[in-house]
Amino acid sequence: MSKKIKSILIDLSGTLHIDDTAIPGAVDALKRLRKSNTVIKFVTNTTKESKNTLHKRLIKLGFDIKKEEIFSSLAAAREVVKTRKLNPLLLIDDAAIEDFEDLVKSETSQNAVLVGLAPEKFNYKYLNDAFRLLLDGAPLIAIHEGRFYKRPDGLALGPGAFVKGLEYSSNVKAEVVGKPTSEFFIAALDSTMPEEAIMIGDDVKDDIAGAQAVGIKGFLVKTGKYREGDEKTINPTPTNVCDSFTQAVDLILKEFV
Repeated sequence: MSKKIKSILIDLSGTLHIDDTAIPGAVDALKRLRKSNTVIKFVTNTTKESKNTLHKRLIKLGFDIKKEEIFSSLAAAREVVKTRKLNPLLLIDDAAIEDFEDLVKSETSQNAVLVGLAPEKFNYKYLNDAFRLLLDGAPLIAIHEGRFYKRPDGLALGPGAFVKGLEYSSNVKAEVVGKPTSEFFIAALDSTMPEEAIMIGDDVKDDIAGAQAVGIKGFLVKTGKYREGDEKTINPTPTNVCDSFTQAVDLILKEFV
């Protein structure tokens, strides 16, 4: 099998930046990677802000990223809502509502529950509203089931705990649309074959195991949400484990492109 790589998928939060701080060396490393003859796409489960807001944040941090290069689970969720003509209760952060404003109708006719990262809405009232909709037959759509994520003040609970709680109480299985689903990674690759791609990320389950399940090489970075020994918790283990995005780029440029 040829080692030649044509496409590189890159996680954002925890891999290139943490909130408003770029990971040291990541901006310059991305510039070097862009000089290779590869297609670069940024795949993210970030749901706490709209695509426009996320793109502005990344540009402000100094990253050379085009908005159309961002492939997000929010966009995948929007497509589900649009295609099925759903009117969901949105358990997502207010900063991400922009991506759904033209699709959401009256609150009195809600027929689905859409869950992302929404710290201000993970309270009894909102969760109980969601629970009642699910009991009435509404589908439960999880933008992703992230266990936790990295903030400047430390690790914080992701939406996965609340998705699982709703599943338990309502006896409704969630449909997941973001990482680590195979559909998400295949869509992100577009026409590239999985064996010709690399995924770089800090989440051993959602980024690395998800990518490797479809044949993409997984490069786990020890930044963001990485915890010591994460690489030993999945089978197969990551293709490579790197201290940072910078080290991952160095290895890719040396051995794969």
